[in-house]
Amino acid sequence: MIGLVLMTGVAAVRAEGVELTALTATRSDEGVLVDFATRFTLPRSVEDALAKGVPLHFVAEAQLFRYRWYWRDRGVAQATRTWRITYQPLTLNYRVSFGALAQTYASLGEALASVRRSARWRIADPIPADDDGRWYVEFSYRLDTTLLPRPLQIGLGGQPDWQLSVERSVPVEAR
Repeated sequence: MIGLVLMTGVAAVRAEGVELTALTATRSDEGVLVDFATRFTLPRSVEDALAKGVPLHFVAEAQLFRYRWYWRDRGVAQATRTWRITYQPLTLNYRVSFGALAQTYASLGEALASVRRSARWRIADPIPADDDGRWYVEFSYRLDTTLLPRPLQIGLGGQPDWQLSVERSVPVEAR
């Protein structure tokens, strides 16, 4: 029975396709900072769509909460980062866009390496030093299929290849 439960858990982790290798939230004078690193490989169908000119959007979201014993936890701040990867067939390069910034990479591995991690991402203003409350961050990272071209969104609901996501909660540590 235990073996069956463990095998089912492993299958569920592999089905998601994204492994969160590092996630920390720290409290400093600059604010609440989040560092994360993920590991995943694109399924063949997603990679084929990218090669045919379909842009991929990866989204990282972080929400800062303060624990309250008497009511629902209070949401204090929310931050979102979106990366866009496109393939440019004329130059045989991959372009990663982050807001107004963009960089070109020679291979898909290099392009994915740039969207798999982030360091010192400021998600909230500094927490006052005299505040001794318990804080935590709810973090999610996913391939956002809602930003795909509309005709591609129609049949993606039941396809596990396009369901790349991971969610975690982590306490905020003092620096």
